[in-house]
Amino acid sequence: MADEAFSIDKRPLRDVLRQVEVGKAQLPEFQRGWVWPWPNIASLLASISLSYPVGTVMLLRAGGNVRFKYRPIEGATPTGEPEPESLILDGQQRLTSLFQALKLRRPVVTQDMRKQQVSGWFYVDMRRALEENDDREEAIRFLPAGRQVLNFRREVIEDYSKPELEYEHHMFPLNAVFDNGDWGDEFTDYWGDDKSKRNLWRTFRNEFIRPFDLYHVPVIELGQDTPRQAVCQVFEKVNTGGVTLTVFELLTATYAADEFELRKHWQEECRAAWKAPEYRILREVSNTDFLQAVTLLATAARRQAEQRRGTEEERLPRIGCKRKDMLALSLDDYKRFSPSVIAGFKTAAKFLHQQYLFDTKFLPYGTQLIPLAAILALAGDAAHTAGAQQKLARWYWCGVFGELYGGSTETRFSQDLPDVVDWIRGTPTEPRTVTAAQFSPGRLLTLRTRNSAAYKGIYALLLKAGAVDWRTGEKAEVTGYFDESIDIHHIFPKAWCEKANLDPAVYNSIVNKTPLTARTNRIIGGTSPSSYLDRLEKSAETDFEDMAGRIRTHLADADMMAADDFDGFFAARRAALLSHISSAMGKVINDDEWEGDDEGPSLDALDDTEDA
Repeated sequence: MADEAFSIDKRPLRDVLRQVEVGKAQLPEFQRGWVWPWPNIASLLASISLSYPVGTVMLLRAGGNVRFKYRPIEGATPTGEPEPESLILDGQQRLTSLFQALKLRRPVVTQDMRKQQVSGWFYVDMRRALEENDDREEAIRFLPAGRQVLNFRREVIEDYSKPELEYEHHMFPLNAVFDNGDWGDEFTDYWGDDKSKRNLWRTFRNEFIRPFDLYHVPVIELGQDTPRQAVCQVFEKVNTGGVTLTVFELLTATYAADEFELRKHWQEECRAAWKAPEYRILREVSNTDFLQAVTLLATAARRQAEQRRGTEEERLPRIGCKRKDMLALSLDDYKRFSPSVIAGFKTAAKFLHQQYLFDTKFLPYGTQLIPLAAILALAGDAAHTAGAQQKLARWYWCGVFGELYGGSTETRFSQDLPDVVDWIRGTPTEPRTVTAAQFSPGRLLTLRTRNSAAYKGIYALLLKAGAVDWRTGEKAEVTGYFDESIDIHHIFPKAWCEKANLDPAVYNSIVNKTPLTARTNRIIGGTSPSSYLDRLEKSAETDFEDMAGRIRTHLADADMMAADDFDGFFAARRAALLSHISSAMGKVINDDEWEGDDEGPSLDALDDTEDA
């Protein structure tokens, strides 16, 4: 933003609060509620009475191209529905506190330090306020709504419920600060010819009230042409103690200016579309994820429109879904593309089911759902052929086993959408995600917990290979769908491996793990495979050959397990897993690299698998 995009000046506090009162200064809808407890307000009032600085107020000049829904500050009731001249970006808590304490003619509803709601009035003890050695803050009191202080027996011990009682006890109501001395006139009238009271009022007016009249607030006001992205960034910079303002909240306020309720649409139209059990893989899709997918489609459509107009390649608008791209998403574009994105996410859930991914617990990357939904929405019917599904699956697994969707991913999303859609529609060029993906055989040793996408990917490949429960013969995906107790456990139990002095880095790897039900895991226990296979045969009421067949669905060799041959079992299963990963990615993985491969540091070095 250029220097001329904002102004800096000082404005009388009286005038600023008057703007709040009549609705010329209001809050943008994305501002959260007023939360200051009354002791904080008392401290603020004391600071102003002493002419101490209390910080800068930041405003946005209203009436520009970026429109926000707005609301008055809590407590303000402007006549009619006036359009604001300025929107308050920073200073909401201070301005609301000052407005309610100094301008309201009804009790202030606030909190105590325990965050319990209380209501009452702010008063100042005139004599204590003038004590040189007394803390000014201690002179300001918050009295109950009835203006009476009660003891634990509910007996009145202080009473200021009538003006005469205020005068008698020298208690000045702070909502009379700007009444042009009317309260003071009545105070001196009450005391008649008492010269000491007139002197008290004169001194109090000069030393306590006059600073409010003279107080000026430093104000920074952003111009009407400030872009939405800058408003968002500025708001977050100045509200460092608050919760981060999300793109969704800012767009909610923007769209509300055109009477569109984004939050309601998200909850009742978007999320409601995938509430059914078969869409549970989508239950962690956030409103920001949804906006990113919509923005991908909107920017892609904008680029295609320019291409049709003959715009040169280097001047074409880019496809993107970064923060600034989402903040530039118009309401018309949101309405146009959100139905396609809703359908895209539902189709994505079906696709993931075909890849044997059923629940968020074992979803490799939640972020990969965003380009997947956008791709399916843009590709439409072209994505439903067998060939297109094979290409889509290859792109998906390259992303998973190449571990390409961790960290900052918006650039990859913007590449994926045109790359994969064009590939599905017949372009021979492989997507950049497919060409970039690599899987090192040594990575199998470092996959030890479900923190990594590749670990979860292998779990899905085992389900896709037909893994069944060793005891019941049920398919693992069926058991997992109806029984949340299925999880990944050791094949050669950890306790047995420890006794055999095997390397934990080897036996805790994914090669020695597979999805098993809790009951099967309890039967396995911590004994050798040769021992627990006998128990499983008896529990399953079957023979070894049937048991071996079920074990083979997990890409494991039952004969080597029965012989307690860990090394032979490990080598065979490692090769089988690599074969399935290679097939899923459509890439050759050279197993010869295993021995000399530098596995590097593992992000999931600690094992999280519990054996019974």
